[in-house]
Amino acid sequence: MNSVIMSKMELPADPAVKMKALAFLDKLTKDDTLPGLHIEPIKGSADSRIRTGRVDRGYRAVLFKLTEGGAVTYVFHGVYEHDKANHLAERAVLKTNPVNGVTEVRYVEPAPLADWEKEHAEYEAMARREAEKAAAEGAQAEAPEQAEETVAAEAAESAQAEAPEQAEEAAVVGKPAEPGVPAEPLLTRHGVDAAALAQLGVDEALAARAVQARTEEELLAAAEDAEAEWQELVLIALGSGQSIDEVRREFGLDAAVDTTGTEEQRILRGLQHPAALVSYTWIEDDEELRRVVEDGDFSAWRVFLHPLQKEFVERDYNGPAKLAGGAGTGKTVVLLHRARRLAAENPEARILLTTFTRNLADALRRDLVKLDPTVPIAKQLGEPGVHVTGVDALVRAVAMKAGRDMGAATETVLGAEGYDLSDRRDAKAWSEAVDAAGGDLPAEVANETFMAAEYAMVVLPKRVRTVEEYVRVPRRGRGTALNRKQRLQVWKVIEKYRAAGRAKGALDFEEMAAVSAASAQQRAESGGGRFFDHVLVDEGQDLTPAKWQFLRAMVEPDRNDMFLAEDTHQRIYGQKVTLSHYGIESRGRSRRLTLNYRTTQQNLGWAMKVLDGGEFEDLDGEAESHTEYRSARSGPKPVVLAARSFAEELDAAADLIAKWSRQPGVKLETIAVLVRTKPTLTKVVTGLAERGVKIRAVEQESVRAGAVVGMTMHRAKGTEFSHVLLMDVRDGALPVGMRKANFSEADLDDALLRERSLLYVAATRARDVLAVSYHGEKSPLLG
Repeated sequence: MNSVIMSKMELPADPAVKMKALAFLDKLTKDDTLPGLHIEPIKGSADSRIRTGRVDRGYRAVLFKLTEGGAVTYVFHGVYEHDKANHLAERAVLKTNPVNGVTEVRYVEPAPLADWEKEHAEYEAMARREAEKAAAEGAQAEAPEQAEETVAAEAAESAQAEAPEQAEEAAVVGKPAEPGVPAEPLLTRHGVDAAALAQLGVDEALAARAVQARTEEELLAAAEDAEAEWQELVLIALGSGQSIDEVRREFGLDAAVDTTGTEEQRILRGLQHPAALVSYTWIEDDEELRRVVEDGDFSAWRVFLHPLQKEFVERDYNGPAKLAGGAGTGKTVVLLHRARRLAAENPEARILLTTFTRNLADALRRDLVKLDPTVPIAKQLGEPGVHVTGVDALVRAVAMKAGRDMGAATETVLGAEGYDLSDRRDAKAWSEAVDAAGGDLPAEVANETFMAAEYAMVVLPKRVRTVEEYVRVPRRGRGTALNRKQRLQVWKVIEKYRAAGRAKGALDFEEMAAVSAASAQQRAESGGGRFFDHVLVDEGQDLTPAKWQFLRAMVEPDRNDMFLAEDTHQRIYGQKVTLSHYGIESRGRSRRLTLNYRTTQQNLGWAMKVLDGGEFEDLDGEAESHTEYRSARSGPKPVVLAARSFAEELDAAADLIAKWSRQPGVKLETIAVLVRTKPTLTKVVTGLAERGVKIRAVEQESVRAGAVVGMTMHRAKGTEFSHVLLMDVRDGALPVGMRKANFSEADLDDALLRERSLLYVAATRARDVLAVSYHGEKSPLLG
């Protein structure tokens, strides 16, 4: 058996070629002498280890063959069209970086051939082209799609000619300073010079160019030309303000270089370096190989982890740990890999992987299975394996399991028993309670928004059952002060709300979470044990106090008990929460990811401007900044389209979507139209369909192929698309209309902050292209 190390290779999009590449790799691992592989050295190549192999008539694999101690390891570099494969193979060299020992592929000019070698190579190339031409002519009738591919390529060239503005937007390093552009280079402002980059192992020419860049755009343009991906990421990290020492630790560049052993041993050792693992992964078995090839995205998180992400996957914590990070930074990736790791270490472990909504939980389950189909998925409480579910579904499952034993818990939380766990409160219950008992309160207090928040943030987590308890309970973080008289009046409203629930025997979602938390805690204290050994939580910023208390009760405080991922900038539900108030102390075990893997720097920059002006706090109660988030990808600038009417906005949207859909490689289901509300979604989908757009509204169900996706911005959370159009981003629609008389100043500020976060979430769903449209007056969130 031969070992295979995969790189972030180039692979044709054609599914048939992917399957042939899989077959090629499968044979390669078993026996590289098998007929049909045609593993061949390249005459005159710069690296004697380089090989090419036959995938089919038109494509060849490029790989390096390492032989050490009788064992053969192939470093798989990519699948390319025949001539391109040979050209790359002539120039590619696999070597270790002399400064840090990281294995890299570099491109050099090949050694010159002797005259007889040139003549022989030309003869072989001519014979090969003639054979391939004859084979292609024979197969042309059976494969008319090749002609379509040629048309697509011509269309791509035509589209490129129609978009000269992209070339104009390309950053040019070293040009004269423009107005508003700092004269001092960006890295110099951060205390980094060419000598410091050289000490990290950054190429001399790349370092010289990077230290001249004055703006983030210029530095990104320089970084994108790095031949080794780790060098690109290092430059981006330094440009965002990380120190040299932080970068050394993050990429493992602070370790001494081991220069012992043969060159093959050093190369293999360098391929296991944390910085090399950004670009390479060791394939353990045939099943993993199949998943890698069929997925086709070899820069995907399912295969490659950033060194910092890998640290969070493998590190052990003596208590709850928290991972923060902006949209697209890979927090969910870490959770999935960590769940996989915990399950592999202990097959009997009961692991909870949960999040706020059912849609996100479904996505977690799908992605975990994609990551590793062998991970055991637990379907019931108490089963070994990974139990993937939404928090509300788990709350209900715990309540139903407790059954009659829930009586003591409802008494503890609500002061009464006799609730039907299968029933739910009427949506109008709070407004009816306010109408019945809130008449003497000011308007900013006597409303459903304030009362529901007061109940969820103060009454339920403090398990307040009487008016005497309520007038004494601290209301930390609520913003709106209440005197004793107002507290007495608020409690009358709460009593009305609870009385209506008792009369019906029904609990709302927050009550159910609080009661289930109390029940689980009572179960553990009576010797019944906890339901899980490890709890992993995604999108933690959207959970309420009662749900945090519930999750804390699911697992015994211990090593690796809770691992939480959050982004306060994506809080689009609920109120601000501080974990330490609910028995979850993650301070000192909190870290942040700042590198965005999904969104281009242009789209990310646009989205971050939406956050400007808002004040954000993380789950530890610490101020959270968004200014250090960065992306390793570049693309076109987002466009904002203004229209005079809704009909005109729909016309512009239909034209834009038609233009996008004609671009090579863009499938309809990779285009999304996002709006603020469900009624607006209905109007937009209907209006675009009338204009010939094949579009489908997606709510609870999954995205299906063949149609543009229409979603609300809330539903879009956790998704990503190549092209995104945000529609109806006008004044009065986003932020959604709010009557100031019905909000306290603190509640209004927080509601507006969530609207700002919602637009940020929507904008960061776009991987490549982002457009925004409105009619009338634009939203004030657009600046």
